Amino acid sequence: MNPPINTSAQTQNRKADHIRICLEDNVQSPVITTGLEKYRFTHACLPEIDGKDIDVSTTFLGKYLHAPLLISSMTGGTEQAGIINRRLAEVAQAYKLPMGVGSVRVAVEKPQVANTFAVRKYAPDILLFANLGAVQLNYDYGIDECLRIIDLVEADALILHINPLQEFIQPRGDTNFHGLLDKISDLCNKLPVPVIAKEVGNGISATMAEKLIAVGVQAIDVAGAGGTSWAMVESERAETALQRRLGQTFGDWGIPTADCIASIREHDPDVPLIASGGLRNGLDVAKAIALGADIAGLAMPFLKAAAVSEAAVVELTEVLIAEITTVLFCTANNSLYKLKQSQSLQRTTDPIGNRQ
Repeated sequence: MNPPINTSAQTQNRKADHIRICLEDNVQSPVITTGLEKYRFTHACLPEIDGKDIDVSTTFLGKYLHAPLLISSMTGGTEQAGIINRRLAEVAQAYKLPMGVGSVRVAVEKPQVANTFAVRKYAPDILLFANLGAVQLNYDYGIDECLRIIDLVEADALILHINPLQEFIQPRGDTNFHGLLDKISDLCNKLPVPVIAKEVGNGISATMAEKLIAVGVQAIDVAGAGGTSWAMVESERAETALQRRLGQTFGDWGIPTADCIASIREHDPDVPLIASGGLRNGLDVAKAIALGADIAGLAMPFLKAAAVSEAAVVELTEVLIAEITTVLFCTANNSLYKLKQSQSLQRTTDPIGNRQ
């Protein structure tokens, strides 16, 4: 089996770079969009419901959520990351929202940073996800390491993030993706918690989702294109002109988020489905839910807020919930279930609709 390519110091430095670049540089996909702007809701001028009766709560993997919002996996492994994760976890607890931490690999390699991922003490009741790059299953990570990660986070599920483009462009990236599906299958059969497959901004097609579900993956996070481009992020970290060029060339690579949601849901009406990738407000969340997602994950908005203060995260959460609630009220739906059934979301070719 191949030894790990990156040292713990390299992994930790990369995490610090990622936070800095995402907060300071423009690393959004230059041209490609989420595709959500191609949809608009039909306005109900007489909703015939009382706004006070609107309920945006839901369940995911058997746990109650106050709103269909996931604080997506972002970071860990540095002092700043620890502060960010604590702020996010405390707000997740207050609002009964699920949360994912960043890849816990660095804590396996450098146990002294494990506390930056250990947020359960701040959020004892939430649905909490650990996170590991799927490709690490080809680099000396197996059931024992995954169990350590789950125990460290006290996680309810393990996210395996799948990021071939990022790894291929990244300095000293791990690019041996051969035979991973069988290893994911073995992991799903042996772990005591569900496995969630997640891309990192290039999307999961219905075909790939079908393969992942067939080997035991219990939920899909589409993480589609149209938001933060990790090719662009790695371009900012490039050590050679070739790496920088590759990151810029492939900044718009991937499947738009809306297309991922619609195609996966059409093929599998039951798989727990997370929409993420470029969602920036509650209207985006409502569109993703109406397209078939169960919950919606946001990373960049929460990262920017958490870098400021816990109060900023609270304010963002309140705004997102208010925006989702507004959509339900103005489409005459008092629950997320009714929104999904209402067919009030319509695809449009009208460029004016792109403002919604």
